[in-house]
Amino acid sequence: MATFVNYQSSRIVELMDAREDQRDAEWLKDALQQAVMLELSTLPPYLCALWSIEDQESDVAQAIRRVVFDEMSHLGLAGNLLTTIGGMPRLADAQTAPKYPGPLPGGVRPDLTVFLSGLTKDSLDLFSRIEEPDDPVTVESSGHTSIGAFYSAIGEAFRQHPQLITGTRQIRRLMSHHGEGNDVLEITWLAGVEKAIGIIKEQGEGTAASPENPHPGEQGELAHFYVFRELFHGRKLIRTSQNPDRWEFLGDAIPMPSVLPMGKVPAGGWEAGGLPAPDDETRQRLVEVNLQYSAMLKFLEDAWEATTTATMQSRLAAAVTRMRMLVEPSQLLMQRALPDGSDKTYGPEFRYVEP
Repeated sequence: MATFVNYQSSRIVELMDAREDQRDAEWLKDALQQAVMLELSTLPPYLCALWSIEDQESDVAQAIRRVVFDEMSHLGLAGNLLTTIGGMPRLADAQTAPKYPGPLPGGVRPDLTVFLSGLTKDSLDLFSRIEEPDDPVTVESSGHTSIGAFYSAIGEAFRQHPQLITGTRQIRRLMSHHGEGNDVLEITWLAGVEKAIGIIKEQGEGTAASPENPHPGEQGELAHFYVFRELFHGRKLIRTSQNPDRWEFLGDAIPMPSVLPMGKVPAGGWEAGGLPAPDDETRQRLVEVNLQYSAMLKFLEDAWEATTTATMQSRLAAAVTRMRMLVEPSQLLMQRALPDGSDKTYGPEFRYVEP
C-alpha cells in the first residue's frame, strides 16, 4: 500500500527549510508531489467562479477560463516533472485530496482559507492572494513566501541533479492548438525542466519587471495574479503616465458580470454544514459531481501509470471527458436555492469519494 503525506500540513514549508545539500532525489519527489496537489487545489475554486457566470462568453468568463486552462496544463507539467525522475503523481485519495474550505496544501500562504463559491469580490481577492508573487510590480503584497519561490527551489534542485531526468511516463497534450492553455510536453532533459518551471511561475506571477504573461495565448495577456486583481478592482491595469515602470489599476472599467449566487460550501459539504437536508434531486446532483470529479482524478492518475502511449492517451481522454461532464450538473446546482432563506444557491463540493 502506498504511503501518503498529509498535503494539508506544512510539508512545503519543511521542504523549503531543507539545506541545499539535502535536496536529493527523494526531496524532489516529495516536493513535486506537493506541487501536483498545489496545482490541483486551485482548480475547484476557479471553476466554481467560472461556472457561476451567466454569460460564459463575457470578457470576465473568458479571462478566468484562460487561467483555468493554464492551471490544468500546470498540473500536467508538475506531474511530468515528477514522473521524469521516477516518481508517480498521487491524486485519487480521500485522505490527501484538497478539502474545502481549508488551507493550500503544504502550508503555502498559511493566512489563506481556500473556499468554494460563486464569483464574488471575496473569491477574486482569494484567487489573487493564491497567485501573489513575492515582489509584485504593484504595491499590494501580503509578504508571505510564494508558490513561485517553491518552484524556484525545485528548479535549483534539478540543476544540481540533472542525471535524475529520465523522460519516463510523460503525458503529452497539445492544448494550445485548441486555445486551451499551454502544451503539456515530455520533459526529457534539463532545458525541458527549466521551460516547464518558467511557464508555471511566470504565468501565475508575471516577472519582476512586468505583470504581463511571458507565455501568453494572446498578445498582452497578464499573469494570473494581475488578472484577478484587475477583476477585483474592476479596472484595467495600466502603466502610469508619470512613471512607465509603475503600474496601477486606473484603466478602463471592468464591470462584474451577472452570476448565479452560489454560497460558500461549508466544511464537510452541504449536508454537514448545519443546513436542512437537501431534497433528493439536489442530493443526486451533488453525488454525481463528486463521482465525476473522483473519476477524473483516478483516470488522470492512471494515465501516468500507463505503460503504453495508447493507454496513456486513452486514460487522459477519459479524464478530460469527466472534466467536461462536471459543467452541466454543477451549473444546475447553482440554480437550486439553499434551504436557509439566504438567497444563495448550492454548488459543487469537489469532494473525492472512493469508487
